[in-house]
Amino acid sequence: MQFDEYRGQTVLVTGAASGIGLAQVQSFLAQGADVIAIDRQPQPSALVTTSALRYEIADVTDTNALVAAIKSGVNVLGKPTVVCNTAGKLDGYQPTLATDLKTWQDILATDLTSQFIVTNAVLPAMLAAQHGVFVNMASIAGLVGGGGGAAYTAAKHAIIGYTKQLDLDYAAQGIRANCIAPGAIDTPMNAADFAGDGKMAKWVASETPAKRWAQPQEVADLTLFLASQHADYIHGTVVPIDGGWLAK
Repeated sequence: MQFDEYRGQTVLVTGAASGIGLAQVQSFLAQGADVIAIDRQPQPSALVTTSALRYEIADVTDTNALVAAIKSGVNVLGKPTVVCNTAGKLDGYQPTLATDLKTWQDILATDLTSQFIVTNAVLPAMLAAQHGVFVNMASIAGLVGGGGGAAYTAAKHAIIGYTKQLDLDYAAQGIRANCIAPGAIDTPMNAADFAGDGKMAKWVASETPAKRWAQPQEVADLTLFLASQHADYIHGTVVPIDGGWLAK
């Protein structure tokens, strides 16, 4: 899959140290883009330092640190034309009565509010240029129950609503926003499912019509398309990549 249009563009990715975020960073770099990568974890060995990569360490729940990381990256690589709001975390599949306020606030800050902070930090420059693309990370938990606990499901539903409103408000000014809703993706975030004899991972695969977990690269490939000119008429929507989970 080749997208020559990304050469010379700057892409910003949160949650860049592992899983889908890491695959997105690697994919955009392979397409010739410059990438501002943000994560609270140190730069992983899978990412080789090059002049096209600016890796910033920041916790997306720390607004000041997140904004500072974005500014630092922009100062080196320029203003992003594509943003992948990918950072996120699970909540242990806990129902509301088992979810304390601290957990609720942490999940929403990580999964939802970080997208708001990143978007508002880069949107003015995009509007000035009359061009910008957002690919926000939702989940099948943003479309149905059962993909997470109360906090995670609420956050992912909200991401879909936020993305639709973002696109509606600014589409006429050159902005495009969509979100991806992954199902079972084999990432470190889901490592608990593979622990021990992997019983949970096997059950998830058996309940997925495609009978397997997907790899992060499959989501990154979808991201490349959604952020490209080929998807220019796709606005304010959510694209599942779930092996048929929602078709059941």
